[in-house]
Amino acid sequence: MVHSLTPVSLPPSLSRCDLRLGIDTGGTYTDAVLVNNSDQVVAGVKALTTHSDLAVGIGSALAQLPRSELGSVGLVSLSTTLATNAVVEGQGAPVGLILAGYSSAQAERAHLEQIVRDGHLLLLDGSHDATGSESAPLDLDTARRAVFEWHRKVSAIGVSAIFGVRNPTHEIALREMIRAHTNLPVTCGHELASSLDAPRRAATVAINASLISFISKLIRSVQEILGNLSVDAPLMVVK
Repeated sequence: MVHSLTPVSLPPSLSRCDLRLGIDTGGTYTDAVLVNNSDQVVAGVKALTTHSDLAVGIGSALAQLPRSELGSVGLVSLSTTLATNAVVEGQGAPVGLILAGYSSAQAERAHLEQIVRDGHLLLLDGSHDATGSESAPLDLDTARRAVFEWHRKVSAIGVSAIFGVRNPTHEIALREMIRAHTNLPVTCGHELASSLDAPRRAATVAINASLISFISKLIRSVQEILGNLSVDAPLMVVK
């Protein structure tokens, strides 16, 4: 059963203002609200969250909003439990993970073999020290061969270097090489965390990479729904 809130009629002066559309997919309900420039909620609806395909519940919620006002939406904000649920339920997609300067003990401690989910893990020569100075050159040739082998078997590639937060040049070189030879999304450790805890940072990179295909699919679906409702506005995803 779908529960809805009665939409509020907008006065003419308000209709001329840009509205913001907020979408939140919760565990039970998906909420959609229109907010004006004075941060007042002018219309709000609920629909049941469809866990098998969040876009279905989102579409059901948006269909209840006043169609005449959706053309005034200037910004869309999407908050989703998709990433959290996927991590908890172990549903990430297979990824390739390249670790420069890591030891096998560090990879085992972070359970990285399990996180890549039938993907591929490469421990690569190349490192910096705690000051950011290079202590070993990057073995880019080995990484390139691995990427050629992986690119049809994984949904994304994660890259983490042992002191990448102090000097990301190895991560950047790997990212550029991957982009030059594949169309796969690439996640780098220095983009996600500033902590020196290398095993935890590598796990974060692997999890992030494993979720990219899920999030990308949801974003495309939501953009299609918005287009069908004549909503032409930037879409933000709440982190």
